[in-house]
Amino acid sequence: MRSDRAADYQDVPRPVAVMPKTYAAGSATGIHSHPRAQLLYATAGLMVATTERGTWLVPSGHALWIPPGILHDVRMCGPVAMSSAYIAIAGEPSSPACRVLRVSRLLEAALAALAEEPVLYDEHGRGGLLAALVLDEIQRAPETPLALPMPQDPRLRRVCEEIIADPGSSRDLDAWARIAGASRRTLTRRFRFETGLSFGEWRTRARVARALALAAEGAAPREIAASVGYAHPQVLRIVMHRTLGFGDAERGRSTS
Repeated sequence: MRSDRAADYQDVPRPVAVMPKTYAAGSATGIHSHPRAQLLYATAGLMVATTERGTWLVPSGHALWIPPGILHDVRMCGPVAMSSAYIAIAGEPSSPACRVLRVSRLLEAALAALAEEPVLYDEHGRGGLLAALVLDEIQRAPETPLALPMPQDPRLRRVCEEIIADPGSSRDLDAWARIAGASRRTLTRRFRFETGLSFGEWRTRARVARALALAAEGAAPREIAASVGYAHPQVLRIVMHRTLGFGDAERGRSTS
């Protein structure tokens, strides 16, 4: 039987080792890291991964690329089925940052098929071909805007933490600047410099993140919209489509 312990896949003498696993709603992995890179693929449900550099949403049909050695925690919003591909990387990773990728049907099928092969698959047979296909599809996978980067400036970080705790807050930019103990100009300039997003864009992503999590936990559309600061579910659907490029708080997978 295939192990569901990540530690058992870190020294496998194969370039890709796949571990399927399921989690109950509300589960969390705790802070940990892996010697190998990890492709954390959500086959069903929604995962929220956190590092000191930010938060990443991983809904069904998406995967989080985690470089080797990155400390991270993963929380399950609702029941989750996932598949982790642990990947051996020679030298420094080409991208040292976490990224949320859209999983193609081909990558999805290749991961599922490789999970059915022996862990020590034949590198010159079907298993080796599937592993090569997985690696190629990861390289081709487009990145998605499901990241919530955290600033390092303690003033901005304080603001971010308050928004994450209450994304539906009606405070305006001047009020947030007062909380930060900075001018409005400093807040907006530093926000873009440290996160690559405007303050408004960041707050919208935080609201979308909470909306996706609440939807995965079974909340009603009106409750979700009110919790993240929108008067009507239709407004939230428009915001989510504009922000993420797909549907609404009730649909985690792209229909495009």
